[in-house]
Amino acid sequence: MLTHCSNSRLSDQIQACIACLSLIGLLFLHGVATAHEHDWPQHLGPDRNGISAERGLLDKWPAGAPKEVWRIKGGVGMSGLAISGGRLFTMVQREGRQFVVALNAATGASIWQTPVASAYENAMGDGPRGTPTVAKGSVFVFTGQGILVALSAEDGRILWSHDSVAELRAETADYGMACSPLVVDGRVIVTVGAPNATVVAYDASSGELAWATGNETTGYSSPALLDVGGREQVVVHSGSAVLGLEPKSGVILWRYPYVTDFSCNIATPIEIDGKVFVSSGENHGCVLLALERDGEKFSVREVWSSQGPRSVLRNEWQTSILLDGYLYGMDNVGGAGPITHLTCIDASTGERMWQETRFGKGNLIAADGKLFMSSLKGELIIARISPRGYDEIGRSIVIDSTRQAPALANGLLYLRDNNNIACFDVRK
Repeated sequence: MLTHCSNSRLSDQIQACIACLSLIGLLFLHGVATAHEHDWPQHLGPDRNGISAERGLLDKWPAGAPKEVWRIKGGVGMSGLAISGGRLFTMVQREGRQFVVALNAATGASIWQTPVASAYENAMGDGPRGTPTVAKGSVFVFTGQGILVALSAEDGRILWSHDSVAELRAETADYGMACSPLVVDGRVIVTVGAPNATVVAYDASSGELAWATGNETTGYSSPALLDVGGREQVVVHSGSAVLGLEPKSGVILWRYPYVTDFSCNIATPIEIDGKVFVSSGENHGCVLLALERDGEKFSVREVWSSQGPRSVLRNEWQTSILLDGYLYGMDNVGGAGPITHLTCIDASTGERMWQETRFGKGNLIAADGKLFMSSLKGELIIARISPRGYDEIGRSIVIDSTRQAPALANGLLYLRDNNNIACFDVRK
């Protein structure tokens, strides 16, 4: 009887311990999920539009500048920053090679670094241009000379690699290959600009070529998956036209000619109320396109267009931010000239709402009702978002000259230049 009672109590205790450990495990997993709830896994963030759903961010400028969490030596290049699962991924050039690096996003500690190509040199700036894309345990990168590489996010092992420019008989773009890979339904999509292969897709797992399409010059923009014309499409701003593609097959659904000097189409296309917005610098302009069904394909109609030296918005290398029906963006004056205005326009009409003249060249993202901007001077600038006027919270030089937009993940803002990668706490 005593033995039975002891065994019973022991069994109850064991069951209680198992239940407790299970609860702790669930809480731990919930904590991990919560900690990584607002990742920034690709070019322009989770939805490739420069917008984060984060809340509780700075609404007044701290003494001096936002708190610096960490800063490390990085390397040369214009590659942006991707944050996923507690890790930061980017590309840097040093020691004669282009590397993909993985860092602890909270501390900056190195996790791994993998060389993926020889150094890329260009009169407009050396090193890689594209931002890594993280999807389902893999990291996809596109080097300055156009080599597409898939790596394990865990340990940096190269899973597969394609010298897309050489294999498809393309030519490296004048200022380097700048496309940030887009992952859609198990395919990795990049703009190459080869004959019959303006845009190509590879199987994300095997690296096998899935499809190739188009006969346009390459440009420097990155493709986006947009719900436009009542259908999900991959929209590509190539060097000579805007294309709408069927994601699984690459079939061209529509084409809109858009030629700029030096094929300098760089900004990523944006969806506005089921329509497509594109903008370019080099004194070009912007246009909003409506798509109308024409059998299995689409015809294209200009809703409004603003082109030339008097255009309301000429994005040079920056993608504008769409919020509550208004576009906030950098308007560059002249052919890649030194003057840039920060501008707000009504997205439905193209009417200019306000303009902060001679704001300076920079880049921008948005979260929590604010614009988080980096400048060519190395400034971090925060301003409240409003179509009524510019309302700056504060600014401070925090890094050397940079063209990259900030990356924002879980209350931390990341910036890089040709020397350093830095992390700042932008929570209240």
